[in-house]
Amino acid sequence: MAAFGRLQPPRYSAIWVATALLFAFSPLLASNSLTGSALLSMLPFAALLSIASIGQTLVIQQRGLDLTVPGMILLTTVILTQHAGGVGSRLPVAILLVVVACVASGVFSGIAVTQFGIPPLVATLGVNALLIGTVYQLTSGQATATSPSNLTSFAAGKTIGIPNTAVVAVIAIVIAAALLRTTIVGRRFVAVGASPAAARAAGIPVNAYLIATYVLASLSYGLAGILFSGYFPTPGLSAGSTYLLPTIAAVVLGGTSLAGGTGSVVATAVGAVFLTQLQQILTANGAAESVDFIIQGSIIAAGMLLRNVPWRRIWSQIAAGAAPGEGPSATPAAAEAGP
Repeated sequence: MAAFGRLQPPRYSAIWVATALLFAFSPLLASNSLTGSALLSMLPFAALLSIASIGQTLVIQQRGLDLTVPGMILLTTVILTQHAGGVGSRLPVAILLVVVACVASGVFSGIAVTQFGIPPLVATLGVNALLIGTVYQLTSGQATATSPSNLTSFAAGKTIGIPNTAVVAVIAIVIAAALLRTTIVGRRFVAVGASPAAARAAGIPVNAYLIATYVLASLSYGLAGILFSGYFPTPGLSAGSTYLLPTIAAVVLGGTSLAGGTGSVVATAVGAVFLTQLQQILTANGAAESVDFIIQGSIIAAGMLLRNVPWRRIWSQIAAGAAPGEGPSATPAAAEAGP
């Protein structure tokens, strides 16, 4: 029993198992959900969600929650379409403007959290409102411009049969995972999320890491927005509106603790694939869009429950109550030992 107790499943393995089971049962739930065309149509959506979820993973690892996801994606699509105006030669400058906007948004959120002590939820909610307000100021409430043709051809294209959006997502995930796992900066980043007080005592500039986290998160949303603009040539003002809850749900599914500390962008990406495949199955069965929100909300609620309920203490109390030699089971023995 002791040896069995020492056997622990690999960390973050649950989402891999769940995703494998989902794909295994997909043909039973939706007959055409594993055809080549179905998978190729699912991958771009999973890629966009995976890229956006990288940023959410980083923020949650730092004990925060980033609500600027929809605003940053929307502003990115507006900058690309409004500035480039469908002209491919203007795309590099438009992307540079997106980078500047992402950095500004991240710095704003980071300073609000670190310097003014505003809770991340409130700070990012306010910044998201500023981003959306900027969008409406730029567009006057109408966004009908189209993306440059070179961006749309890239986003809709394939490399050795794999959608380019998925290729970009894999590259971004590998880079993020490598930086977090193999570099000193990555290890310090994890230390800041696990215990800011201990990291500060160790001489790590905690505030700088937190501000950098929000900047990197905004850049990931910007990258998702760029690919979104290419995949949907006329994004409109609804771009990004459906990405907030899924990014949080993907992080929770991936096993990153909402209490901060360690996490895995790879597992988060697998969680994004799980959500996208599940959505495809639900759509094939005619489920309403509300079902997606219910599932995503349930996943987030479960993550909060796992964070806030003291499971170890409850389990210890149960184990102590069931221990031999204690409680009612000891009464007969005591009676027999008496005179």
